[in-house]
Amino acid sequence: MNRGQSFLLLLMGAVSLLTLFVILPFVEYVIASAILAFILYPFHRRLTRRLRRRVSTRFGEMLSALTLILSAIVPVILPLAYITLVFVRDLTAIAAGETSINVAAIEAEIATLTGQDPEIGDLLQTGGELLVQTLFGGFSGVLNTAIRASVGLSLALFLVYYTLIDGPAFVGWIRETSPLPAEVTADLVDRVNVMTRGVVIGHISVALLQALVAGLGLWAAGIPNVVFWTFVMAVLALLPLIGAFFVWGPAAAYLVIIDQVTAGVFLAVYGVAVIAMVDNYARPLVIDQQAHLNPAVILLGVFGGIYSVGFTGLFVGPIVIGVLAATLETFREDYDAI
Repeated sequence: MNRGQSFLLLLMGAVSLLTLFVILPFVEYVIASAILAFILYPFHRRLTRRLRRRVSTRFGEMLSALTLILSAIVPVILPLAYITLVFVRDLTAIAAGETSINVAAIEAEIATLTGQDPEIGDLLQTGGELLVQTLFGGFSGVLNTAIRASVGLSLALFLVYYTLIDGPAFVGWIRETSPLPAEVTADLVDRVNVMTRGVVIGHISVALLQALVAGLGLWAAGIPNVVFWTFVMAVLALLPLIGAFFVWGPAAAYLVIIDQVTAGVFLAVYGVAVIAMVDNYARPLVIDQQAHLNPAVILLGVFGGIYSVGFTGLFVGPIVIGVLAATLETFREDYDAI
């Protein structure tokens, strides 16, 4: 390696670090926009093909991207913004010691059964404070997070637009500039695509579906703070079979404890007959069988992602682990002799 190459590599490294420093405050929104564009791209490609019959190729791509983004705002972004707002409100209330749960009844029942005097209210408050600190950096960070989220969301929408239009060219550039052999690069790109789609559309979409179904049951049974517990179930549902049960099971017991036996029995039956069946039948149907990731690894990625980058870590963490798995699998198959 000569001096010119060494200097160029040094310059590339320095500029890369500066670029990372510039985008770091909004890195979670950059990643979120890439994920959303990845999900929307198959629809973008089909819609572009139809529009090409009436308008030019470039204008068709632009019109398709704008249509998909506007279509995603109403069914995806607005509900997500509302859920996030309610979740933050309920979480901060719990962290402040305010909850609609009948804590006294639970403590009295536990004291009757065990002879102990548990402090359920203090445990809930401590857990809420820990979540607020982890997600927002404390109560003072909630407002800063809201302001940054508004700016980041606007940025993410622009990034989705340009990623849909220029994404294929970027992937082509990666294929051309990769130092790996062409067949190895193609294999790696295909594996990352399959793994990412399997994680996002498979594990996470099934978990979100199960959480929504379970949240509907909690709402029908009269459980308070439904949006908050639905968010918790969305994370726990990534653990198959028993994930969401950690919420709806105790919720059914809670209803029985406060003398709402009919609602408690309903929620228990609904959980076994409906919520559990969503996991048993939807997961094998939706998950891409080529994305062989252990659910425990997915759960680790979820918690690690949330802790590292915030709410979008729910998706980022499992995808990062999935990409690592795809890279290792490519290395094992293409460089097995090394």
